[in-house]
Amino acid sequence: MPSTTLDARAQATIGIVLMSVGIASLSVSDAIAKALTAGYSPIQILFIRNLIALPFAIVIALSMGGPGALRSYRPAAHLLRGIFWLLAAVLFFTGLKHLEIAEATALVFVAPVFITAISALFLKETVGWRRWLAVLAGFAGVLVIVRPGAGTFQNESLLPIATAFLYAVLMISARWVDPRESVWTLMLYLVGAGALLSALAVPFAWVEIQSGDIWMFIGIAIFGTAGITLITQAFRFASAATVAPFEYSALIWATLLGWIIWDEVPDMLTYVGAGIIILSGCYIVFREQKLQSEETN
Repeated sequence: MPSTTLDARAQATIGIVLMSVGIASLSVSDAIAKALTAGYSPIQILFIRNLIALPFAIVIALSMGGPGALRSYRPAAHLLRGIFWLLAAVLFFTGLKHLEIAEATALVFVAPVFITAISALFLKETVGWRRWLAVLAGFAGVLVIVRPGAGTFQNESLLPIATAFLYAVLMISARWVDPRESVWTLMLYLVGAGALLSALAVPFAWVEIQSGDIWMFIGIAIFGTAGITLITQAFRFASAATVAPFEYSALIWATLLGWIIWDEVPDMLTYVGAGIIILSGCYIVFREQKLQSEETN
């Protein structure tokens, strides 16, 4: 924990506040991204965001982890994680261009469900029947939102789902990183790999930037970097079971921003499906925390 002078309740409160503010920052970043997709490709948006964010990431890594945070023992692992992250971001930004921001956000919430399923099916980890039921419930929530076969179905709804899958792979791939590397090294190399990979593709998608949009690119970099940093810090102050449920406050911010900026009002079934996904995700987090506690006792 960051400090032994703080009691458990104070640390939990700080963790919750950091998580809530971090999620709000990422929601603003997503809203800016949605606005930018009207005139720019996701690759160009990501390249400029990463280019602006990289110096901030270096400063944060140095201040929090010292010079050792700049060193990687397995750079190839970071490069592969950068590919997963860039693909996930491209798919999500493309989805934002066509979908309501609240719907896209709700569908990405299925990521913890994917993490559990991947761990069981491909990594051969033991997953009990309770968590399998939560996984099935999470996918049922997705079906409620997407409604395949209905007249309201959009192919673009599959993009946030694919984003959630790649995000799950990204989270699991953290196990490939050398355990000697800090969370700040992971953050720095993720941003750096994203900048490098997007730089290779951006010449094929570059559009001249309008002067009035420069502040939006700066904003998406600042809010995106701040969000990731605050969320990372939240997990240092409190357990995942304490702070993870507050990730779902993103739906509140997405709904509010979508309504204010684009006059978007999701239908009731979107909220029903999101509620099912959120409950399944929270249960998976709580169940995994409980099992970890039992193993350490």
